[in-house]
Amino acid sequence: MLGRALREPAPRIRMNLPNSITMSRIAGVPLLIWMLSASFPFRDAWGEQELIASGIFILLAITDGVDGYLARKRGQITTMGMLLDPLADKLMISAAFISLVEFTPSIMKPWIAILVIGREFLVSGLRSIASVEGFTIQASNLGKLKTIVQIVAVVATILAHRWFEWQWGWYILPVRWTAYAAIYFMVLVSIVSAVDYFQAFWKQIDHSSSDRRKASVVLRRDKKNAAPVN
Repeated sequence: MLGRALREPAPRIRMNLPNSITMSRIAGVPLLIWMLSASFPFRDAWGEQELIASGIFILLAITDGVDGYLARKRGQITTMGMLLDPLADKLMISAAFISLVEFTPSIMKPWIAILVIGREFLVSGLRSIASVEGFTIQASNLGKLKTIVQIVAVVATILAHRWFEWQWGWYILPVRWTAYAAIYFMVLVSIVSAVDYFQAFWKQIDHSSSDRRKASVVLRRDKKNAAPVN
């Protein structure tokens, strides 16, 4: 039996479409970092660096929603996908904010990057504890709003590296002020959503602990009332 098991090939891990999209988001992180660095070759007054980097980040952000949608629609939710998807999100956000601290230091301050990245890893840690305790916490509307504002803040900050404003005829888009507004609104939403998530987690963990205490009391009573076996 043991020899047969050793001869049989190990099961292959199949990469479905949602997981492939998630992996492409992870692979795009080094590309984004390179585009936001001083070594990027296309840097002139026309703004190729900012436009290409913005486009790449938007594309990566779109894949964040596409892979989850396809996984649910096609019934391809896997353990590998549940591991890779949040990892890809954290890598993408962390890479963008850390790179922007150097790329546009007048707008993206180090404390903002630390706060946002710290919030992401805090929520990941709470999710891990919740998983061990046997419950999940659904993403709130604040969390979804935070994601949208993060995308706007990153793109606006990239563009603000080159442009103060865009003008089309009578209409003027204040690029730099949009970046400022989006970043500080994102900071506010990140803090509020983290507090909201922690409160939801605390209620669940407290309820779970209460259930375990009740189960323990019932078990002790059952053992005490059990009739002795002769």
